[in-house]
Amino acid sequence: MDTEGSGDFRDQMAAMLPRLRRFAYSLTTDRAKADDLVQAACERALSREHQWRPGTRLDSWMFRIIYTLWIDEARAMRNRKVHLPLEEVRLPTSKNGKEQRIEARLMLSKVVQAMEKLSPKDRLVLSLVCVDGLSYKDAANTLNVPLGTVMSRLSRARKRLYAMVNG
Repeated sequence: MDTEGSGDFRDQMAAMLPRLRRFAYSLTTDRAKADDLVQAACERALSREHQWRPGTRLDSWMFRIIYTLWIDEARAMRNRKVHLPLEEVRLPTSKNGKEQRIEARLMLSKVVQAMEKLSPKDRLVLSLVCVDGLSYKDAANTLNVPLGTVMSRLSRARKRLYAMVNG
């Protein structure tokens, strides 16, 4: 039974798929696993659409579903390997050509390696706020933690990331 509200829910969810995929990728660092995670989250959201409250942030609700599924999977597979195929990352072309692209790729590699060394909690809050652009409040709601916790984790994560990349 597809009511008008249900169609709106599905349209909103479909529109945020690229953001959900980016978020899932930041957790898994594997495109196939990220796609599987997004698919599982969408299935769960569709089956539990009645639990979502219209007027609230659907993206925060979806991020929370993805995060919960990821935590469940991580618990089931304690020895999960992380891999980011940097050769698949496309960097914008530059006027200075090859040299800038090489420098940018090296910097990206440093950032990815540093992100992997962060604690999962720090990496997650950094991804939500700095990569996906959620407000501190929305990140706190997504993670179900106090706003101050998001602020302190984000500050700590930024400092650690900066030190690892520039140190």
